[in-house]
Amino acid sequence: MKTIQFREAICEAMSEEMRRDESVYLMGEEVAEYNGAYKASKGMLDEFGAKRVIDTPIAELGFAGIAIGSTMTGNRPIVEYMTFNFSLVGIDQIINNAAKIRQMSGGQFKCPIVFRGPTASAGQLGATHSQAFENWFANTPGLKVVVPSNPYDAKGLLKASIRDDDPVIFMESEQMYGDKGEVPEGEYIIPIGVADIKREGTDVTIVSFGKIIKEAYKAADVLEKEGISCEIIDLRTVRPMDRKAIVESVKKTNRLVVLEEAWPFGNVATEITYLVQSEAFDYLDAPIVKINTADTPAPYSPVLLEEWLPNSEDVIKAVKKVMYK
Repeated sequence: MKTIQFREAICEAMSEEMRRDESVYLMGEEVAEYNGAYKASKGMLDEFGAKRVIDTPIAELGFAGIAIGSTMTGNRPIVEYMTFNFSLVGIDQIINNAAKIRQMSGGQFKCPIVFRGPTASAGQLGATHSQAFENWFANTPGLKVVVPSNPYDAKGLLKASIRDDDPVIFMESEQMYGDKGEVPEGEYIIPIGVADIKREGTDVTIVSFGKIIKEAYKAADVLEKEGISCEIIDLRTVRPMDRKAIVESVKKTNRLVVLEEAWPFGNVATEITYLVQSEAFDYLDAPIVKINTADTPAPYSPVLLEEWLPNSEDVIKAVKKVMYK
């Protein structure tokens, strides 16, 4: 094992897949000459050249369409958005073309493409740069949505995403690019759609994904000292969702808290809540609690932003609520 940063895990995954398959290429704003806005493509222009590592204008709709079209001629593009907030400019291409090419061509065309970049908030970036759209994309048949929380998962899942024959939305975080973690020296793949139990427990299940799961880890450490054992499930993939892992955990612990950095209405946590009440209702000893952001655009003020975001204290309160403590 070696210890690398999240951004290095992303770079390794892309580089390894580009060495393996000449149909893979990277396209996006500042991915080439600048080595990526977050240095996640450092050195790739030098290794693969300007035909396979392509700087684009600030035109998300345009380069998303070019990349999607190229899949129909045998390519496997990786499209980097500087943030998924900017993907809204190109979302027509993602929803109406990438997600539907296979069905609308009667299976004659597939669309092996990865759209990747940071999601959700990353400090004082303002309301329009602090949004989480996992549930938007996960609502669309034809798309897969992957949201890793650490370097190991990021590398293994990105390699699987690049090899997948369907479009994958791969969501990262500006605040995770510097995170360090152990990654195997050799090649490995993590299958899409498989959750991971990051912490075994017996009293309550906490389901989360992405960078916000760190707040669950903090809360579990505090609660352990109070005699409460938390099982933490990292979804890793929002769609397809590992329904079995969630249900089996709830059958063991009989309680569920869902932690998600997203607006509260119609989000991923809502879907998980419906899943558990429909498939494990008789195992529940308390109502499910979901923890989300405030139901407002993200504030710029650091004091308000801290209040807006879910944190470990919110998790502790939620766990104690379902434990009736």
